[in-house]
Amino acid sequence: MTVPIPFASLPDAALRRVRGILTDIDGTLTTDGRLPAPTYLALDRLARAGLHVIPVTGRCIAWAEILVRLWPVDAIIGENGAFYSHLVDNKLVTRFLDDAATRDANLYRIHALGQEILREVPGCALASDQAWHAADLAIDHAEDVAPLPPAAVERIATMMRDAGMTATVSSIHVNGWFGRHDKLSMSRLCVKELLGDEVDANRDEWLFIGDSANDVAMFGHFPLSVGVANVRDILDKLPMKPAYITDAAGGEGFAEMAERLLRARGLQ
Repeated sequence: MTVPIPFASLPDAALRRVRGILTDIDGTLTTDGRLPAPTYLALDRLARAGLHVIPVTGRCIAWAEILVRLWPVDAIIGENGAFYSHLVDNKLVTRFLDDAATRDANLYRIHALGQEILREVPGCALASDQAWHAADLAIDHAEDVAPLPPAAVERIATMMRDAGMTATVSSIHVNGWFGRHDKLSMSRLCVKELLGDEVDANRDEWLFIGDSANDVAMFGHFPLSVGVANVRDILDKLPMKPAYITDAAGGEGFAEMAERLLRARGLQ
């Protein structure tokens, strides 16, 4: 089993090659559901240093379209790769993967499956922002409900997969969607369309940082994959693990990463 090594041991030369950061939000930028001040400052410093920053989250379109207006980021990829939102001349643009007719048909199926899951799995709930999801189903297993046992969380994911969905488990939600997109596939598309870059060909120039099971594809793809310290809670469940791990958890772990990255580039 590959065990992540301390982020502090990553050579400065590797960090100096980094041109962009892809980051999870919940449990990675946030700590206990809040964005710490040092984390926001870290985002700002990275942007001012000319580095690209793109959060990649399971959160809904409402979150993405609000936060991309408020945060110093290039774009936000939402609902596990269903779309990305960005600003053009300070005007909001959202680029969906599926057309409107497909999204409408899928939302009809999503509503029915959501009600079935609520009946079958006691203690779960629709995510508080489910009404603002454009393309996926988010079932709360630990955010606004008492944490569900692992068997119940797996039951939710299994029901989604049996219905033909792709399903992933984050630190707070089980997300399911129709289609084979994920955080990695939309990261490829977003970076290519917005920045003219290829994350596959230049993967050593992009750093990914996250904390949960729905980050597995990203952990496996990027040599500079980083887990904030709270990822230790689920390491034994991850088929692909981050290469490095920060000392601090949550948003403080992200800030630790940013400080080290800027220092390696002479931008303390």
